[in-house]
Amino acid sequence: MRVVTYSHARNALKSILDEVVQDADVTIISRRDAEGDAVVMSLSSYNSIMETLHLTSNPVNAAALAKAIAQDKAGQAQDRQLLPTD
Repeated sequence: MRVVTYSHARNALKSILDEVVQDADVTIISRRDAEGDAVVMSLSSYNSIMETLHLTSNPVNAAALAKAIAQDKAGQAQDRQLLPTD
């Protein structure tokens, strides 16, 4: 995670955007006024966070995911073939 000032971000926006996409990292743009800081991240990172939030927002689904992760860590996972979609 990088932290840059608003002035730096304004002057180096292209390079900041390139870095967050290439590094899959975030950049915090800090502002000295009480307006609050902002976070810049790639669309891919944002979509990943939103998908995780969606999948874990339902308690039943979250429990099923936790169980599957525990089974995988215990070496109990099994590969399965997907059914054809046509």
